[in-house]
Amino acid sequence: MIELKHVGLLRQGKWILHDINWTAREGEQWVILGLNGAGKTALLHMLSAFHFPATGNVTVLDRRFGKDPLGEDLRQEIGLVSQTLKQRFYVEDTAYQIVLSGGFNSIGLYKTPTDLMRAKAKKLLRDVGMFHHADQPYDKLSQGEKQRVMIARSLMRDPKLLILDEPTTGLDFIAKEQLLETITAIIHKENPPMVLYVTHHIDEILPIYTHVLMLKEGKIFKKGERDTLINEESLSAFINLPIEIKWHHQRPYLIKR
Repeated sequence: MIELKHVGLLRQGKWILHDINWTAREGEQWVILGLNGAGKTALLHMLSAFHFPATGNVTVLDRRFGKDPLGEDLRQEIGLVSQTLKQRFYVEDTAYQIVLSGGFNSIGLYKTPTDLMRAKAKKLLRDVGMFHHADQPYDKLSQGEKQRVMIARSLMRDPKLLILDEPTTGLDFIAKEQLLETITAIIHKENPPMVLYVTHHIDEILPIYTHVLMLKEGKIFKKGERDTLINEESLSAFINLPIEIKWHHQRPYLIKR
């Protein structure tokens, strides 16, 4: 699904990513964990073919950068939920219209959706608990509701890869938990997409995720199975702070020693 070999990313004369070696295989669900400035968003933009590596080889969904067609061709198979994308939507569009636009991978509707697309958009709104808000303008929705609409939109083309870039930013506790429940339901469905869940919050590393990539200062600090990496020794070294972990319903919560 994803293979990076000795990848470096240079932006505006500055190295953002350094010697990244990472393989993510079909059936795996990944958390990309890193503090602010670690290079998480830059990595996601590269996987989506918005940035191209200065060094190394990148292969995403069987397409090798520099060899196979990329751009929109690749992005058709990737669902993306990010703060940058959320700010581009037309605020007067309804939740239903925004989800429908995902079928064309466009901002706004410029083509007539088919009956199948309309039925799918309605089903996805039901799946994320937003059907009763279908006709509500986007700017009237709460932050948590907007995020669930974005997730529904991202699923319109049945992506093989679903990228969630810090989706709980700005959410209160209730909205955050509702969103995490929505993501859990997606992964539990038959033939789910591979999810790359990007966060700097340890408690969002749910038991549905199989693997963790720890990114620090543009480099891979550690990578591997969730149950192996999420421990006090590993996380204390990662954040340079002695911590304890308290587990609740198989979710880790940090406590400073």
